[in-house]
Amino acid sequence: MPVYSARVLVSLRPSVLDPAGEATRSAASRLGVEGIVKLRIGKAVELEIEAPDLATARERLSLLSDRLLANAVIENWTLDLAASGESSGTSSPVGEG
Repeated sequence: MPVYSARVLVSLRPSVLDPAGEATRSAASRLGVEGIVKLRIGKAVELEIEAPDLATARERLSLLSDRLLANAVIENWTLDLAASGESSGTSSPVGEG
């Protein structure tokens, strides 16, 4: 069965305050790194999944992302998916609402 490599990027919705991002932006300024206007913190989840085809892999990963990896109330997620060994995959901004 084919193996697909995936990266799920989870970020706070634009309407949600990001205190960790704001604290990091402020700390960067104190370190002398100037010019950062906006900084938001999210998470990246990398995994490999076996599936009969790309569509099935995408369906399974969408379910995983919606129900486990992201909090649908406050977070959006995007999926980068490719057959293992491929240099670039498909990216879809799913999980946004």
